[in-house]
Amino acid sequence: MKKPEVKSKTVQGGKTTGGTAIGKIEPVKAAAADTADKAPKKPFNPMKFFSEVRQEARKITWTSRKETWVTTVFVMIMVVLAGFFFFIVDAALGWGSSWLTKLGA
Repeated sequence: MKKPEVKSKTVQGGKTTGGTAIGKIEPVKAAAADTADKAPKKPFNPMKFFSEVRQEARKITWTSRKETWVTTVFVMIMVVLAGFFFFIVDAALGWGSSWLTKLGA
């Protein structure tokens, strides 16, 4: 297998020995960074934006009416059950706190 060629870097204030640089190495700018800074800005086009929004909205898988109805009923049942549960807990805590205050009197 052929070894890749190693290109030497310029060294300032140091010496080079056997292909290995000793000293201060200047940072090298990447070519991609130069072109990224000079990329032209694209103007905002509202018509194109809303067209793309409509295309993405068509890709959404919406739930059926039946599934929406079942989910709504389930949520309503859970709300009623949670309300009943918290009513019972609140009544029990209220009774317990009034019982404790009567004990101290």
